[in-house]
Amino acid sequence: MLYQAYQAYCDLMAPARATADALVNLRDKGFGELGRADPNLRRFFALPEVFRASRVTHKRPPYRIHQVPVGNRTVAVREEVAMSLPFGDLLHFTKDDVLTPQPKMLVVAPISGHFATLLRNTIEVLLRDHDVYVTDWKNARDVPLSAGDFGLDDYIDYVIRFIQELGDKETGRPANVLSVCQPCPNVLAAVAIMARNHDPFQPRTLTLLGGPIDVREAPTSVNELAYAHPYDWFEHNMIHTVPGRYKGAGRKVYPGFMQLSAFMSMNMGRHLGQFRKLYQALADRQAQEAEKITEFYDEYLAVADLPGTFYLETIDRIFQRALLPRGEFMHRGQKVDCGAIRKTALLTVEGEKDDICAVGQTAAAHLLCTSLRPHLKRHHLQLGVGHYGVFSGSKWETQVYPQVKSMVLAMA
Repeated sequence: MLYQAYQAYCDLMAPARATADALVNLRDKGFGELGRADPNLRRFFALPEVFRASRVTHKRPPYRIHQVPVGNRTVAVREEVAMSLPFGDLLHFTKDDVLTPQPKMLVVAPISGHFATLLRNTIEVLLRDHDVYVTDWKNARDVPLSAGDFGLDDYIDYVIRFIQELGDKETGRPANVLSVCQPCPNVLAAVAIMARNHDPFQPRTLTLLGGPIDVREAPTSVNELAYAHPYDWFEHNMIHTVPGRYKGAGRKVYPGFMQLSAFMSMNMGRHLGQFRKLYQALADRQAQEAEKITEFYDEYLAVADLPGTFYLETIDRIFQRALLPRGEFMHRGQKVDCGAIRKTALLTVEGEKDDICAVGQTAAAHLLCTSLRPHLKRHHLQLGVGHYGVFSGSKWETQVYPQVKSMVLAMA
């Protein structure tokens, strides 16, 4: 009944949200410049604008990537769906005005309560030197029951299909893969399966950014939460049914609003401080600062439900039993052996201050890939960053990304 209670709360709050929208529109259309120039009016209208910015939404925000620098030029970017599957699309960021073909890069986004747009900065930076695709996962509550279930095996199948789709059928040239956070074990397993099957399109390089390959290494509070309760507890308390008004009515999901609540509770003081900062920026007419905060929360408060089976299997197989590093991970009834990987160069990246995937959890991939020669293995520990700093922000752009670019060039 939790999902229904949440929906009832949203319906109850709808008139207040509509009033906030109306007040902001009144400022923009009724008062014009006076609404922004007069200090008293700014303070008054800042309240409904902050209230509106705190709204939780359930639709994917736009990527807002319209152009990127390539060499000494700026080129336009447009989005195209290269492959559409029930639970996710393979989205291509197409650049028409590129003189030299660039290596293909598949960015594998997590299914963790947010949309793949959370990786906007990751994609923007990669686009400078790569032909970028991303796994654009759908909100599970919008996937009808007729599409079937979706678990870890299905996730791995999707990744393999996407990698194969990017392989150049004429030249036989494979793509590169970059995985962010949660899906790293799944992607590593996918590459191992492709290697076992001698797939001609097994990726040229695999970059794992802050992912839980082996959660037994330096367990964090996130890992401890997974250990704190038995599997049945997660099944009975975290899985809920999508209400009848949505396309996925009747589907069992781990609601995105629950994941968001967990994330925000870890840093509630910081989030409240940011909303106070937003109010002050609006009241003081600091448009640039207000826009920066608003854009972040437009993204952060856009949540997506996780398929229930995928969530439970992740808790069980990745976090509680750590099957991949134990050598016991199975896919479609067959054991996954990362030792089968021989051709794909491996780069792992960790953040010094990462409190979600601590130092050592991602680097553990090197111990599993026993057949990779030393020159095909690299590890980078990024100082001074937490989890998000590994794939977003200035240090990602200036210190982590050069490692990714170097690896791709070395394997070209």
